[in-house]
Amino acid sequence: MGFEGEYVRFADSYDPANETERLWGPSFTILPGLDPSLRDLTMSMLKMATHYVAVEAFIEVQSREEYGAVSHALCAAVRKLLKDYLVLMAQLEHQMMTNATFTLHLLNLHTKPTSHMLFQLYTLGIELLKANSILEDDDSDGSIDETDDLQNILETLKEGGTIGDTLPGRKVCKGGNALGLITKRLAAMSGDPAAKTLLTTLLREASRPYMVMLNEWLHHGGIKDPHAEFLVKEQKSIKRERLDQDYTDEYWEKRYTLRDNLIPPQLETVKDKVLLAGKYLNVVRECGGVDVSKVVEDVPTSFDDPRFLENVNSAYTYANSELLTLLLTTHALPARLRSLKHYFFLDRSDFFSYFLELSNSELRKQAKLVNIGKLQSLLDIVVRQPGSVAAEDPFKEDVKVAINEVSLANWLMKIVNVTGLDQDGPNGSISNYLTPATQPAITDDKDLTGYDALVFDYAMPFPLSLVVSRVTLTRYQLLFRYLLSLRHLETLLANSWTEHSKGRAWKHRSKDPRIEAWKRRAWTLRARMLIFIQQLLYYCTSEVIEPNWEKLTDRLAVPDVAEHNTAGNRPIQPKRTVDELMQDHVDFLATCLKECMLTNAKLLKVNSKILATCNLFAHFTSSLSKYLIQADPELLAAESKKPIDSKSKTAPIAYDPNRVEKMFEVLKKYEENFSRHLKIMLDTLNYLAATETVVFLSLCARLSTASDGVWGEGF
Repeated sequence: MGFEGEYVRFADSYDPANETERLWGPSFTILPGLDPSLRDLTMSMLKMATHYVAVEAFIEVQSREEYGAVSHALCAAVRKLLKDYLVLMAQLEHQMMTNATFTLHLLNLHTKPTSHMLFQLYTLGIELLKANSILEDDDSDGSIDETDDLQNILETLKEGGTIGDTLPGRKVCKGGNALGLITKRLAAMSGDPAAKTLLTTLLREASRPYMVMLNEWLHHGGIKDPHAEFLVKEQKSIKRERLDQDYTDEYWEKRYTLRDNLIPPQLETVKDKVLLAGKYLNVVRECGGVDVSKVVEDVPTSFDDPRFLENVNSAYTYANSELLTLLLTTHALPARLRSLKHYFFLDRSDFFSYFLELSNSELRKQAKLVNIGKLQSLLDIVVRQPGSVAAEDPFKEDVKVAINEVSLANWLMKIVNVTGLDQDGPNGSISNYLTPATQPAITDDKDLTGYDALVFDYAMPFPLSLVVSRVTLTRYQLLFRYLLSLRHLETLLANSWTEHSKGRAWKHRSKDPRIEAWKRRAWTLRARMLIFIQQLLYYCTSEVIEPNWEKLTDRLAVPDVAEHNTAGNRPIQPKRTVDELMQDHVDFLATCLKECMLTNAKLLKVNSKILATCNLFAHFTSSLSKYLIQADPELLAAESKKPIDSKSKTAPIAYDPNRVEKMFEVLKKYEENFSRHLKIMLDTLNYLAATETVVFLSLCARLSTASDGVWGEGF
């Protein structure tokens, strides 16, 4: 029992008051004069006393709060074994006092099995103490991640604690780590039946509190982990109320994460399923779909239960099925996505054309002068218009108008030019994270109009906000702004066509053949631009968004509930998971952005220049009409006979004989600009079609029609 006697004393170097020395165990000395054979026998038995004292000290240390429930359960199991040891000591003492034939040899014989047990407990205890940095260990590999340690300190401070509540800078072997150490020891001693039985018992008892936490997570989606020893970590500071401002998908990606250093070997192969099962069930629980008061029954309570893995798999299957049902059926995710398609991809957008018509006077202003409240009122009127798609949409109240004062081209360039992990830092280290490359702006945002800045926002309720997060909604907004710019530009060019067809200056047949030639060239250029915009718009909607949308809806329509084994009626692996569904949605948007040329910096620049050229030309039509009048004496004479409007502040138009040459110069600049940038775009698309995505080939074929001038001859 580790007490000194008359002939057996502690070694002079041993200090009972020193905790470290007690953990290593005392060494004993025997007074001289004993027979050498009896001395050797006694010294071998005294190892039991050394181990007993060390194990008692181990229990005292490992029972402290910071080492967690698994260590506490292990200490309780060891304490029972030590109690049995003390009972044996009492029995041996009784034998010594009552049995005259009881000798040291008999004592040694009776204590052999117990001595072996104490040795195993002592060895296991020393390994755990070394892993906890209580005893010195040559292995300098820390078992706790410094980043995780820092996050724990921050979490503690946020919840009103102090830095002293944590253990910064120290290795702590607890939870799954402690179970892993016992498992490793069990594997090493599998050839020793007695040691195997002992360690199996210790592992079973130590894993019980861990299994309680695991079952709570798997079947309720909750974490009851006061000692931070479970393999799943919860960051309580990340709340679902922040989803509306979460542009990094923090809630889904970071609220629940794995502690890689605390995963027991038994869960290593199913750790992802454990994480996802609880995450899914947690969402269902927050929506009121899980009765947390219901006690989980008939579940494994230790790792050696044969139903252990089946419990994890069935919980994962159930949680996945429940969340899929919640998203697809209860909260009507497909209908929500169709609603997003109507508003953001201008699908059957009769209401939107009417909205643009009503909002024209407001949207023509500079972006910073636009009245968002007025636009919202107009949108509310339009979406309630009987007969439109929006009127039948039950989610129309969730659509909001917003103004983004950064142009689409500059916004996209900021995204495209994010350099990610900069591997070229000092000494090859990672020096920056997600650092935007310093690129000059493509357009000047000061001149942004309401048409360029208009964007829709969408209030997505929980839990659908996990699928359509702020990040994915931003992708919808990027596509919306691009489609809107094409639609608006098409309208401007169509208005130019109306002016070219009905305007007096354009209808008049001039006697100067140069003016007629100039008009034909202007018509041709306008027609080429209109064809370019229409083909681009058709390509983006009918050849990119629509086919990819059909693929997404087909994926959503696949039977998502888990099939059942007809023999045992047990759920097997589900065909679809929630994470796959979310990934499908992200892939759909990423594909649309890529195939609409919004992810390649070179295409962005050249596309922006072509659209700017078309926009300038469309707005230049009124000036061209004025140039025609100045260049043609007959038109000027007819114009001068018109009654003068007293309210008009425009100066009278005077004849300019050199105007025709100037008109040809201006038109030539537009033609050269448009043709040059279109050629660059076609060359880039052909290259990307060969190296990245073949879908650009059809766009090349369509846009090549705009590169010829023959289309405009008949206009």
